[in-house]
Amino acid sequence: MLREKEKKQRVAEKNGHELPEKTIRGLNGYRPSDKEPFMGERQREYFRAKLLMWKDEILKEARDTLQHLQDENQNHPDLADRASSETDRAIELRARDRQRKLIAKIDAAIQRIDDGSYGYCEETGEPISLKRLEARPIATLSIEAQERHERRERVYRDD
Repeated sequence: MLREKEKKQRVAEKNGHELPEKTIRGLNGYRPSDKEPFMGERQREYFRAKLLMWKDEILKEARDTLQHLQDENQNHPDLADRASSETDRAIELRARDRQRKLIAKIDAAIQRIDDGSYGYCEETGEPISLKRLEARPIATLSIEAQERHERRERVYRDD
């Protein structure tokens, strides 16, 4: 069965919630502010550290999941136990796939930091709010552009 900690971590990763406190300590309590130049060196380094810490946490989680899958790789004589184990395995594999995709998004965000485009909306070129980047450091669209994108998806999606 999935461990409660893993479930909470996956929900946090999916929602882009705050990372563990050690990320902040690594930067001496620094928090980006609207009072400083947008995406100046200090802000870029802050978000780079935040993204790298998030990636490290996901990779650790993936190693733990892999170990759990290997430990669980046993034959259960009882059909109900076997079905439960297979369901848990499928859930964990889907979670690993989501983690793999999230790591790709984190790597893309780090690349944007390197090329100077991080923090700017891909659609409008306007700065993405620091509040949004704090909550979702892999964001590529401003709130307004994201809402427009979601509205278009709703209109054009196949039901």
